[in-house]
This record gives sequence, C-alpha cells and structure tokens, in this order.
Amino acid sequence: MDTADEAAEVRRFWQRLGLPGLVDVHTHFMPERVLHKVWGYFDSLGPLTGGVEWPITYRAEEAERVAVIRGLGVRAFTSMLYPHKAEMAEWLNGWAVDFARRTPDCLHTSTFFPEPGVQSYVREAIEAGTRVFKAHVQVGAYDPADEALDATWGLLAEAATPVVIHCGSGPMPGKYTGPEPIGRVLARHPRLRLIIAHMGLPEYEDFLDLAERYDEVRLDTTMAFTDFSERMAPFPRRALPRLAGLGDRILLGSDFPNIPYPYAHQLAALERLELGDEWLRGVCHDNGARLFGL
Repeated sequence: MDTADEAAEVRRFWQRLGLPGLVDVHTHFMPERVLHKVWGYFDSLGPLTGGVEWPITYRAEEAERVAVIRGLGVRAFTSMLYPHKAEMAEWLNGWAVDFARRTPDCLHTSTFFPEPGVQSYVREAIEAGTRVFKAHVQVGAYDPADEALDATWGLLAEAATPVVIHCGSGPMPGKYTGPEPIGRVLARHPRLRLIIAHMGLPEYEDFLDLAERYDEVRLDTTMAFTDFSERMAPFPRRALPRLAGLGDRILLGSDFPNIPYPYAHQLAALERLELGDEWLRGVCHDNGARLFGL
C-alpha cells in the first residue's frame, strides 16, 4: 500500500467515527543517529527483540516521517526517546526541546534515568513545558522502584505529568520488567499518571489489575492486538470485558515509525475487538485529548 492509499484508509477510519483526527501517545522521534542505531538493533535481531524479524515500515528521514504521520491525520503525537545508560537522558531532553519547538503537533516529550541529578533535570524539563515523559525499564535495565528514582516519581506525581513506561516483559523479559517492580512504585505514589506501554504485553491481565487498582494508571495500545503481537503474546479474550470497562483509560499508541506493518493495521486490530464505536472514539482520540488538554 502506498502512502497516499494508506493515508486515505486511515482517514476513512477516524472520519467514520466522527473524530477530528487521532491522538497517538506512543511514537518515536529522536536524534537521527540515535534512531538509526535503534533501527540497526532491530535489523540485527538484538536480544531484546526476542529474535523476531522486525522490518521497519517507515524507515525515512525525519521530515518525511513527520509528513507521513500528519498525512494520516494524527493531530497530536509524541517523541518517545529513552536512554540506555547514565549521562544520556539530559542530552536527549535538550534535543526534544528543539524538536517540540519546530513540531507544534508533537507533545513535548522528555525522559530520565536513575542517576545523580535526575530530579533536577526532570524538574527543569517540567518547567520547560514537557507534556509527557518516557521511561523504558527493559532497555534501561533498571529497577523503577530504585531509591534513586523515588523523589523523581514523587515530583512527577505532584506535577500530574504522564509517563509512558515500557515495563511489561515483551518481547523479551528483563531483570526488572513485569508488574511487581512498577507495582511497588505505585504503592508509594498512587496518584502517578503512568501509561503502561503495549498494554503491558505479555502480562496484560496483571497490568489491567494495576489500572483497576489505581485511578491514574492508563494503558496504551502500542502493537497490542495486531497479528504480529498476537502470534507472540495473544491478548486473552476473557479480559475483553475488563478492557471495555477501562475504556476511558486506554490510549492509542502505535510505535510509529518502528512498526513491522502499516499504521492502518493497528487501527484495524482495535476495530476487530468489537468493543464498539464509543470505545474506539475514546481510545483513538478523546481519552488522549482529555489527558493532554487538546
């Protein structure tokens, strides 16, 4: 499917629902040399990919990728970026400030790592207008309940700034992935606005438990329910009523551009859950628009 045909298909999807477009809380924009290293990791079937073939569908330069996502009718998106080591997060945050300035439909995104000075630069990012943070427990290989992050979590909870966090154990488990470590964080900071990436794949039901226990916990749909993920970690059909019940706290995420299928497939995967148009409207636009005051 060429770009124009796909854009038309995606637009038909949200226009049928009576929406002004889509709000995607999980898209990746980062410094080009960093993104190219990420693509190289997928190409080489790095350990965290689970050895699964992962072709990058939207492998293009930044300007083209921005044009593509706008052409799909995504009216707000994020620049999910994350460090894999210390002394990297603050530099990434500096890049993100510039990207947000020149890309007004991108929700200004920042990140952090358990290191000296983390609370200071997170506070600076919030004061600079960050709308959302990204945390990646699997890639960063750190315990989210580490004492070095406790004050930072408290600051984020107080600021009511959402954090998209990859803490599920897919596609490969890490030492600190799964519901238990992040559950300890939420026990200390119950008002923390966490958005669990990938619906917590593969521990879907455990992360639904956390969302039902903590009112500010949300989940994003990134790659969940797609043919690609269903082969690897199928979402349990018995949990669909719970998914419907949390309809106001499920947010559209895609992983654009790093997805091994067209963007339209994520939307089709949501539609075939048969949870209804009202649920789809909330997930694909209204919940994100309300959370970020769009």
